[in-house]
Amino acid sequence: MISDTLRAVILGVVEGVTEFLPVSSTGHLLLVGRFFDLGEDDFWKSFDVLIQLGAILAIVVIYFAKLWRIALGMFTNTEDRRFVIGLLVAFLPAAVIGGALGSVIKAHLFNPWVVCFALIVGGAILLWVDIIDHDPHEHDATKFPLLTYLWIGVAQCLAMIPGVSRSGASIVAAMLLGADKRAAAEFSFFLAIPTMIGAFAYDFYKDRAEMTTDHLSIIAIGFVVSFITAIVVVKTFLEYVTRHGFKLFAWWRVIVGTLGLVALAMGR
Repeated sequence: MISDTLRAVILGVVEGVTEFLPVSSTGHLLLVGRFFDLGEDDFWKSFDVLIQLGAILAIVVIYFAKLWRIALGMFTNTEDRRFVIGLLVAFLPAAVIGGALGSVIKAHLFNPWVVCFALIVGGAILLWVDIIDHDPHEHDATKFPLLTYLWIGVAQCLAMIPGVSRSGASIVAAMLLGADKRAAAEFSFFLAIPTMIGAFAYDFYKDRAEMTTDHLSIIAIGFVVSFITAIVVVKTFLEYVTRHGFKLFAWWRVIVGTLGLVALAMGR
C-alpha cells in the first residue's frame, strides 16, 4: 500500500515536470490519480490544484528580476504598463469562463477517456504547428499586441478540458499569431502566474474546512517537490524548444494518450 507521503512526492514530480510543458499537467495528474485509485477523493482532487502553486513559485523565482522591474516600472514606463494590462487581458477569459463553467466542466469532462483523446488530438495539432512556416515576427513576450494577448487568453480556456494543456493551448495560439517558439513559451509561463494563483485561491477557499494538519503537511510536500522539479524543467525547456521545437512533446502526448486508451479498453 503506497503511503500518502510517497503519493504526494510522485504527484509533485508529475506536476513540476508537466505544468509548463505542452503535455497537460491536469491530464497527467488525472491519469496518475487513476493509477493510484484515488477515485472520488475530494482532497486529492484539490491537492492536484493546490500543488500547482509550487510550480508557479518556480517561475517567479526564475524571472524575479524581470517581474520586479516590470512591477516597479508599470507606474512610470509605458511598455511595462502595457505588458501588465496585456497579461490581465489574457487572464480575463479564463477567470470569467472558469468561474461560470468550472464546476460543470469538472463534473462532466474530468475523466480518463476525455484526457486520452485530448492528448492525442493536441499532440497532432502541436506537430502541425511545429512544422508549418508561420513566419514569426514577435520575439519578445512582453511586447505582443494587446489583441494577441486577448486571443491567447481565449485559447487558454480550451485547457479547462483536461488533456488539452494550458501551456500547449497558449503556445500554439501565440505561434499562430506570429510569436517565435521561445517568446510563445515564455508568455505561457507569465500567463500561468495569475491563472494558477486564481485556481489555487479558489480551491483552497472552497475546501478550507477539510484542510486538517495532516492534509497541510501532505500539500507542503507536494508543493516543495513541484517547485524544485519545475525550476529544473523550465530552465531546460526554453533552450530545448528554441533549438528542437515541440515534436518530442507532441509525440509524448500521442503515445501516452494511445496507451491510455488501450488500458481503458482493457478495463484497467
